[in-house]
Amino acid sequence: MKEIIYLDNAATTKTRPEVVQEMLPYFTELYGNPSSVYEFSSPSKKAIAHARETIAQSLGTKTNEIYFTAGGTESDNWAIKATAEAYQSKGNHIITSKIEHHAVLHTCEYLEKRGFEVTYLDVDENGVIKLEELKKAIRPTTILISIMFANNEIGTIQPVKEIGAIAKEHGIFFHTDAVQAYGHVPINVDEYNIDMLSASGHKINGPKGIGFLYIRTGIKSRSFIHGGAQERKRRGGTENVPGIVGLGKAAEIAMNTMEERTKKEKELRDYLMERVMAEVPFCRINGHRTMRLPNNINFAFQFIEGESLLIKLDMAGICGSSGSACTSGSLDPSHVLLAIGLPHEIAHGSLRLTLNEENTKEQMDYVADQIKEIVSYLRNMSPLYEDYMRRQARK
Repeated sequence: MKEIIYLDNAATTKTRPEVVQEMLPYFTELYGNPSSVYEFSSPSKKAIAHARETIAQSLGTKTNEIYFTAGGTESDNWAIKATAEAYQSKGNHIITSKIEHHAVLHTCEYLEKRGFEVTYLDVDENGVIKLEELKKAIRPTTILISIMFANNEIGTIQPVKEIGAIAKEHGIFFHTDAVQAYGHVPINVDEYNIDMLSASGHKINGPKGIGFLYIRTGIKSRSFIHGGAQERKRRGGTENVPGIVGLGKAAEIAMNTMEERTKKEKELRDYLMERVMAEVPFCRINGHRTMRLPNNINFAFQFIEGESLLIKLDMAGICGSSGSACTSGSLDPSHVLLAIGLPHEIAHGSLRLTLNEENTKEQMDYVADQIKEIVSYLRNMSPLYEDYMRRQARK
């Protein structure tokens, strides 16, 4: 089998060997239910407490504000639905953006069918919300602002600190989907006035099926899953002890390696971006050029279909995507790319590449060469490209 160059780390990451080793005993040796009273369950309880402490420290908060979930999607659902239910006597208005992950958008659509009103903010051509538009959208009935920390497709980082300040000034709760940002950029919930934050283990070299929700003390967030007293009576069900242990270890490593790791990723990201932009015509970068995740690249190529490009890249041993892994079966262009103003025909030619610290400059050269060759090949078969070039020749 040829070498695989994996550039889809926004979809999922490889679980680190150290994380797997940390998890293994809790499958076969220390398998006690942490809710049990006997001594055999004590290691499980202590392991959960240690992971909670690690994650709390990574956000500059307290352990009693960290709740373990099955992942980012559950965390988003919990933050929005439970807050809406708990505060509906105060108001029924929620503010979000048009480029949120579907875990947020579909949850808001669900609430709209139940009497809540939702404002979906526009973004500029780089995918950044306009703070003045946010201020204008606030009503006396606004109870929640939910804006993602960084976009999962185009990598744009939002002005989270400013959003948090606006929310606090108006007495509105602020939730941020930080699934792509946590472990990749520094986050302090007090500094940013974040009231709730969602994160997922498998985006930071941890296991799948585990995540957490940070809920600031004092927020009346209702229980999300009924059936037990786990997670301080807010999420019933036996804890996923191996997953929690793995998430804690992955978070610890991510925090300890962040500076060095992201520096390398930025260098490789910028190198690949510059090569492709210089050597492939009719190409653009989607998302903010500097206010973006360190490992994210999103290209749009005119006159080609992104799906054909992905298939050809796969044949060359390169794993990428055209957008969110959660919508990979959809034939519609990305809602994020349409929101930043791309026409359908260009949005269909998108390519998202998300790097990790194991990637090399040699790999980036190979990827750039393959993109250049494949895009040229696909355009030579495109009647749209042929027609465009014919019209240009007549000028």
